[in-house]
Amino acid sequence: MSLWGKFNCPTCINNSYTIFGSFIFIIVYLSENVLAKRLPATSRVGAHNMDILSIIFGSLLGDSHAERRAIGNGTRISFSQEAIHKEYLLWLHNLISSLGYSTPNLPKIQTRLGLGGKLRYILRFHTFTYSSLNWIHDLWYVNGVKCVPKNIGEFITPLALAIWIMDDGGRVGKGLKFSTNSFSYEDCLLLSNVLFDKYNLRTSVQSAGVENQYIIYVFKESMPALRELVQPYMVSSMLYKLGDLHFLNMFLLLMYSLKSLRRH
Repeated sequence: MSLWGKFNCPTCINNSYTIFGSFIFIIVYLSENVLAKRLPATSRVGAHNMDILSIIFGSLLGDSHAERRAIGNGTRISFSQEAIHKEYLLWLHNLISSLGYSTPNLPKIQTRLGLGGKLRYILRFHTFTYSSLNWIHDLWYVNGVKCVPKNIGEFITPLALAIWIMDDGGRVGKGLKFSTNSFSYEDCLLLSNVLFDKYNLRTSVQSAGVENQYIIYVFKESMPALRELVQPYMVSSMLYKLGDLHFLNMFLLLMYSLKSLRRH
């Protein structure tokens, strides 16, 4: 469902539109898909459903950030990934634009200088600006510093968890780590407790090898439960982060190829 909600036509009979109803539908459709970007932030209102909130909160746990705009009295969410993760970012963009929260224009690869003058290739896009997203910015930022909200457990759905993994997860042996380096130890501990309380996932907060930086490690015995939760939402190019699932898929693909060769 888009930000506008469902369109209920008062002139519809047996699920069909009259000419007047069709005309109104076209006006609403154009408002959603063509003119939405020109609306002021105060005219873009919620309530926002759990799908978009899961996407936003899962992304904010990872690489995304919320921007409180100086002009427009609202907040937008910015998403970015290295070009090697193009498939994931385009999937994310399609998901968000289909919900009515960004333009359908595909993100383009941009360049910027990284550490040591290394050229980096980045894809990024933004949601529209909404005054009704200001509460998210207020939850996540304290004196300009990104922090984990105390009520994060309300928003870590399986979809949010999958996006967090695709953004900031990494396979470590038979387990998985979340690169939560930018969050405090207390924030990481909060997330670890939420993962256990909500999904019975056993994790630990560990040093990232740098002073005051931490990661969250998911123990191997919790990986089957984690895979079951997030696999339906994972982009194929990101399945390797789930470990054994990736190798199983590769094994099945190999077996299928061998069978095909034998038939010929």
